[in-house]
Amino acid sequence: MSTEGVIYRVAGPVVTATGISPKMYDVVHVGNEQLMGEVIKIVGDYSIIQVYEDTSGIKPGEPVTNTGRPLAVELGPGLLTSVYDGIQRPLPVLRDKMGDFIYRGVSAPGLDHDKKWDFKPTVNVGDEVSGGQVIGTVQEGPILHKIMAPVDIKKSKVDSIKPGSFTVDDTIAIIGGREVSMLQYWPVRVPRPVSEKYQPDVPLVTGLRVLDTMFPLAKGGAAAIPGAFGTGKTVTQQSLAKYSDAEIVVYIGCGERGNEMTEVLTEFPELVDPRSGESLMKRTVLIANTSNMPVAAREASVYTGMTIAEYFRDMGYNVSLMADSTSRWAEAMREISSRLEEMPGEEGYPAYLAGRLSEFYERACRAKTLCGEDGSISVIGAVSPPGGDLSEPVTQNTLRIVRVFWALDTKLRERRHFPTINWLTSYTMYDKQLLGWYKANVAEDFPALRAWAMQTLQKEAELQEVVQMVGSDSLPDEQKVTLEVAKMIREIYLQQNAYHPVDCYCPLPRQYKMMSLIKKYSDMSEKALAAGVTVDKISSLPVRLRFAQAKYEENTDAEFDAVEKDMDAQFGTLGV
Repeated sequence: MSTEGVIYRVAGPVVTATGISPKMYDVVHVGNEQLMGEVIKIVGDYSIIQVYEDTSGIKPGEPVTNTGRPLAVELGPGLLTSVYDGIQRPLPVLRDKMGDFIYRGVSAPGLDHDKKWDFKPTVNVGDEVSGGQVIGTVQEGPILHKIMAPVDIKKSKVDSIKPGSFTVDDTIAIIGGREVSMLQYWPVRVPRPVSEKYQPDVPLVTGLRVLDTMFPLAKGGAAAIPGAFGTGKTVTQQSLAKYSDAEIVVYIGCGERGNEMTEVLTEFPELVDPRSGESLMKRTVLIANTSNMPVAAREASVYTGMTIAEYFRDMGYNVSLMADSTSRWAEAMREISSRLEEMPGEEGYPAYLAGRLSEFYERACRAKTLCGEDGSISVIGAVSPPGGDLSEPVTQNTLRIVRVFWALDTKLRERRHFPTINWLTSYTMYDKQLLGWYKANVAEDFPALRAWAMQTLQKEAELQEVVQMVGSDSLPDEQKVTLEVAKMIREIYLQQNAYHPVDCYCPLPRQYKMMSLIKKYSDMSEKALAAGVTVDKISSLPVRLRFAQAKYEENTDAEFDAVEKDMDAQFGTLGV
């Protein structure tokens, strides 16, 4: 098989070469500068290559070399705290080499091959191990990094293993006559195997009331956050990264504007991890591929991030993967597809858009790993539809795949209601599967309270249409109370300040307490109406104001107990 060839044609990031006889998705080096690329189409002797770097200046006749290997990432200690580009080149390392502007053809390994790690074996000589089983551990910041036997190792005896300080390239064990190091390579387009996939029946607890109560995401599930510019996608994803009960965060900035990615890169190290009190960055991997970087690397970045996430899942960790935004990823596919002169689908996107989106989102799962642990990857994909149009192809194809839809609303942003997740258009398909967990771990009546709150908000939406036509004074008292209760659900419960030290995270028991108090207020209001009390007297009770302020108090739970006592006393004065 020939590994040397020449460039035949150049069309932007798509280069045609002859004479290399590659396999599909082989990595090749293109031109005199040895630019990295990937074979995406083979027609006879012609190999079509997408190049991960700017192709300006390269010309037909320059050499092309086939490596014979697919695009793969380095997996091992040192991934956490790293900032990579779309093909796992560490950006801080490249900056140290050449300054703020990266030259073409420059590469660096994904992991630090000189740093030594303290390895502690968890198996002994003579033990039988198989692929994926944990053979030792390394402490990497707050995370115990589990070193696993390579997946392709069949059940074999450990010939030798020793503790000590090693680089990722050093031999730490010999298993079945094969030398094993802490470094593994894995092709990004191939999902890592698991023993068994579980039903998604455990929620990803986020601390955001509108998500945990109204539209929960299961661990191992996939959610989409479509929204126009300025509706709070990035802030919502940062809150999820900081407070969700996932041990590892993988954040993919896929084709976002440079200033937005800069904010993420500067803010993440400053965010304090509420579990350890250290920087959140110590359990985070960032992949930065801004909109001015080559489109081919943008297309690869989501697979790179997913492979890293699967590696930590295989250790038995719950991983939260943020992709911001899949629209830019789809635009990269559209550009490459047009260069390949493929038949375009709707709005110029390739016909295989839905298939590629499915491939990505369906790698999310909660599973029993090869080492016998339970791990999960929960994927939250931001979608940036042009002009906020949710009927465009990327949003629509994403909604066919994911089972949670968090719709961000520009009208809520204008009303300063954050998070701007619209409770009328958002949905979750995990609610029935999570029912048993909520009943067992929060309260037996928590699902019933959620259903009541959603019903109240639906009634409010219907009544608002009447109010706009004839005014609220024409409504009967029962419906006026419904509007007041819905207002409490919206302003006290659903609104949440991501920057407030207390209100930024709301544990599930507190969410249950808050919703129970609103339901209690509703029930007592109905009794007061039946006793002849006017709506004005009910809505002007001082407990309303105290309730609204209670979620910001330092001793919040004690304050809610005091609110309940106030409610009983003040409704008592009305004869209830």
